[in-house]
Amino acid sequence: MQSPNSSAVRALTIASSDSGGGAGIQADLKAFARCGVHGMSVIVALTAQNTVGVSAIHQCPPDFIQAQLQAVFSDLPPAAVKIGMLFSEPIITTVAAALAGRHLPVVLDPVMIASSGARLLEPAAVRALLESLFGLATVVTPNLMEAQTLTGLDTEDRRELTEALVALGARAALVTGGHGSRPVDHLLAGGRHLEIPVSRHDRAATHGAGCTHSAALAACLGRGDPLPVAARRAALVAGQAVEHGLVGLGAGDGPVDVLNIASFSPPEAG
Repeated sequence: MQSPNSSAVRALTIASSDSGGGAGIQADLKAFARCGVHGMSVIVALTAQNTVGVSAIHQCPPDFIQAQLQAVFSDLPPAAVKIGMLFSEPIITTVAAALAGRHLPVVLDPVMIASSGARLLEPAAVRALLESLFGLATVVTPNLMEAQTLTGLDTEDRRELTEALVALGARAALVTGGHGSRPVDHLLAGGRHLEIPVSRHDRAATHGAGCTHSAALAACLGRGDPLPVAARRAALVAGQAVEHGLVGLGAGDGPVDVLNIASFSPPEAG
C-alpha cells in the first residue's frame, strides 16, 4: 500500500557538519524543512565548531562518502542537490564522479572561508572545484568574497562577477548580497541578469546564512520552481532567517533561525 507521504519532494545536501548547529549540514536540513521538502545528507567532513570559530576539521574517507551517496541515490533519489563545504580535492573528485550523468538541479555553494575566518577549502582544492563541479552545477552561489577569490576580481560589481563565474564554466551564477555596499543578490542565468533586492538586518546572528540560502534555493528548484523564482524565494527565506537570528546564543556571531524556533510554543498536552 502506498504511503500518503510517498510523493514528498526529497532534497540532498552534500556538505560538512557544524557541531555548533549553525551552518553546514545542520543549517541545510533546517532550510529544507522550512521549504517543505524531506532533507537527506551526505556528510563529507566533521568540524569542531561553535559560534566563536572552527578549531578542527576531520575528513571522511572518500569510500565512505561514496557509500553514503550510493545509499541515498539507490533508494531515495533526490529531486535536487545542494553542495556545501567539501574541503579537499579527494572529496570534490568523489562527489563529482557520483553526480556526473545525473540530470537534476544542483546548487553549488563554494564555501571557502567561515564567517570566523577559518579556511574551509584547501588552496589546492580550488582548481578541482572549478574543473570538476562548476560544469555539473545548475547554479553556483558564492558570497561576494568567494566570488572575488574565485574570479580574481577586486570589485563589488556583482554583474561583472557573475559574468566572470560563468566564463569559468558555471551554467548560472548567483552572487549573494549579504556583504559589500549594496544589499542585492545578482543572478546571471541564460544570458539574462536579474537583481534581487534583499533586506539587511542589524543583528549579530548571521552564521549559516549562506548555507540556508543555497539549501532553500535547492529545495525550491526541487519543487519545480524556475531558477529566477527559486532565487527570489531563497532570498526571502535567508533574509527571514537572519531577521530572527539567535543573538547571544554563544559568545560569537549567533546562528540564523530559519524555523523561528525562538518564538516556538509547545502544543498543549491532551
